Amino acid sequence: MSWQGGSTYQDPNQQYYGGYPPQGGYPPQGGYPPQGGYPPNSGYAPAGGYPPTGGYPPAGGYPPGGYAPQPGFVVPPPAGGGYGAYDDPESQPKNFSFDDMSIRRGFIRKVYLILMGQLVVTFGFVALFVFHEPTKRFAQQNRYLMWVALAVLLVTMICMACCESVRRQTPMNFIFLGLFTLAESFLMGVSATRFAPVEVLMAVGVTALVCLALTLFATQTKYDFTMCGGILVVAMVIFLVFGIVAIFLPGKTMTLVFSSIGALLFSVYLIYDTQLMMGGEHKYSISPEEYIFAALNLYLDIVNIFMYILTIIGASRD
Repeated sequence: MSWQGGSTYQDPNQQYYGGYPPQGGYPPQGGYPPQGGYPPNSGYAPAGGYPPTGGYPPAGGYPPGGYAPQPGFVVPPPAGGGYGAYDDPESQPKNFSFDDMSIRRGFIRKVYLILMGQLVVTFGFVALFVFHEPTKRFAQQNRYLMWVALAVLLVTMICMACCESVRRQTPMNFIFLGLFTLAESFLMGVSATRFAPVEVLMAVGVTALVCLALTLFATQTKYDFTMCGGILVVAMVIFLVFGIVAIFLPGKTMTLVFSSIGALLFSVYLIYDTQLMMGGEHKYSISPEEYIFAALNLYLDIVNIFMYILTIIGASRD
């Protein structure tokens, strides 16, 4: 090897080992890509040059069945990748669809657990007032406690029914529901002291059978009672007016008629509220976040059915 002219490093065969550019300049004569395109399988571009002759789309348009992206159109991300927070499960909205089976089952389980706790407390109060004489005398000697319980009952029920924050925020919703249950249990215990223990036991048994049968019917029937909300509201208004009239027309027959209509009406309400809780194929359903409201509805239905059945049994035995 030798230096010629002091500027270029050449080997005896006049070949370049490290000098640039090659003979003819860089890029090669003819521009980029070279004349005739890159050789096949060279790793640089497909045969014929890149892009194809005529640019994009290729001559003849895109293949049938495909589409050409339009200006301003954002192509959806592939599976597993995407737009940041929208792909994060933790950032998804909290209002999950009620059609999800796991959410529905958890919601129903929670409602019935709360309902069973309420019923245990309520019928425990009833048994205490009916079978324990000192407690019965205490309630009879302190009538003001009934008015206190009635005030607590109305305030807590109105707050839970009208204020969404009260019935959804924990532990406030359980506090209000507990106060409501205690007030309602006290009033039911005081009311049950007017009846004989045998009549109370009969009413408890009949109520349990009726509620079980109605719940099974509500879960198995193909009829959608959730569409009857407006009819039930009208029926309740008529029932309340009839109750006001019945106050001025006392008698055994009027008591039996009024109690029978009340038991029938709240039996339909029990079916209606059960289907609202179940959701599924029914037109209307309660949100999974409203477990306190659903338990409250079922509790009131069962309590009213019990009181009207107890009144029917007491009036018929008298």
